[in-house]
Amino acid sequence: MVDKIFVPPTPVQPVEKVRPGKTAQPTTKKPDGPLFKDVLVGQIEGVTFSAHAKARLDARNIKLTESQLDRINSGVEKAAKKGAKESLVLVDNVALVVSVKNKTVITAVDDKSIKENVFTNIDSAVVM
Repeated sequence: MVDKIFVPPTPVQPVEKVRPGKTAQPTTKKPDGPLFKDVLVGQIEGVTFSAHAKARLDARNIKLTESQLDRINSGVEKAAKKGAKESLVLVDNVALVVSVKNKTVITAVDDKSIKENVFTNIDSAVVM
């Protein structure tokens, strides 16, 4: 014996006609969080700072100038060209451990804390 399975038909939504020169508005809800273009622009512009790095900068009262940020970005680009993954970037009296792939500063150390300090999990160093 064969039982018939009844599947109700799914209503078809009418296609909205778009006039030439106009685009259809998306009907989906915007996602929570940052937009892809904002993340992309942030990655193109330069390094970002992790929450840990921001806390270290504040705790050690490290203020980076635009010139220093430019040199950090330049150092990260140089490290990337050499194939580095995690790099120690030295700028003036500040040492920064940077994820080169993500262009993210992981931690920061000032000149007072840099003496007798050991940096691990890095594969390169850049002196700027």
